[in-house]
Amino acid sequence: QVQLVESGGGLVQAGGSLRLSCAASGRTFSRYTMGWFRQAPGKEREFVAAITRPISSTYYTDSVKGRFTLSRDNAKNTVYLQMNSLKPEDTAIYYCAASSGYIAQAMGAYDYWGQGTQVTVSS
Repeated sequence: QVQLVESGGGLVQAGGSLRLSCAASGRTFSRYTMGWFRQAPGKEREFVAAITRPISSTYYTDSVKGRFTLSRDNAKNTVYLQMNSLKPEDTAIYYCAASSGYIAQAMGAYDYWGQGTQVTVSS
């Protein structure tokens, strides 16, 4: 069982930055691929970024490439999503998820989910 707690969301102006954190419980954090998804009002949840295990390869959806950076600190059981050059279309609830598999972008591959953190980008 893995519990995930997101933090770092908030309100920011367009062009600004936020860093989301996802803290995981348990001693097997390094065995999980960690992903971030987001859901905007009236839209389906979509993949944002993922970092795999054991090699920390990263994957990003096209709309955030070059602006978002995902990293993990296995010693702290935490993943970080650094979001720069934020746009109003980045406004959504951001969810952290953990997968015991290798498929990084498939929502169905993730076993555990956090409660989400709201990110609002004003124009």
